[in-house]
Amino acid sequence: MSPFISIMSDSSLATESKPVILDILPDFPISGPGCAMRIQQQIDLWLLAIEALELGASEYMLQTIQQLNLQEIVKNRIVLWRLRSTNPWRRSYARDTLNLEQAKALVIIASYRAKTLTVQIRQLLLAEQQMREKGLPVNCHFLLAEYLDQFRSHFSSRMNPRRAKVSIYLASEAELNELALSLLKQLLFCTGTTGMQRFWISLFDGEVA
Repeated sequence: MSPFISIMSDSSLATESKPVILDILPDFPISGPGCAMRIQQQIDLWLLAIEALELGASEYMLQTIQQLNLQEIVKNRIVLWRLRSTNPWRRSYARDTLNLEQAKALVIIASYRAKTLTVQIRQLLLAEQQMREKGLPVNCHFLLAEYLDQFRSHFSSRMNPRRAKVSIYLASEAELNELALSLLKQLLFCTGTTGMQRFWISLFDGEVA
């Protein structure tokens, strides 16, 4: 077999092994070797909010990876953890970058998990609206309190307090609650029609050439 034919075969195999579902999201040019830190941080926070919403969320994420045939990119639990550790706020920050396919895979996982939690997310945001209309603290509502407690717990245990912004959040329960609620609204955004695509595009706002 000629080298040319061999190279062509390898290239074809690489193309064939790429999960088809990635094509649902458009490609964007990225400067540098990988996605911007802000993108990596945002994707991990979305997943953190999902973990605060449901018990056993990490297991459901792994099941979703299997269902969507994303194992080529996220092979197992450890790889998922490493990809999420590209968030510079993490205690376990890997000083690595997500490539476009890895970022797509994590956004697709977050979107699919968010869709299964749509009713719960809507209930929480409705409860937030009601509490604000009554002039009451949001964490006085038992459903919101449960979600916010979980989010604060995950955030405190996984994020690096030596990071300036993380330390600000950790110093203020109200600030951290607002972050958790803003993430809920973003997750709801991705559950609508073409929400996943808009969710993805929002990450590159200002970065598209």
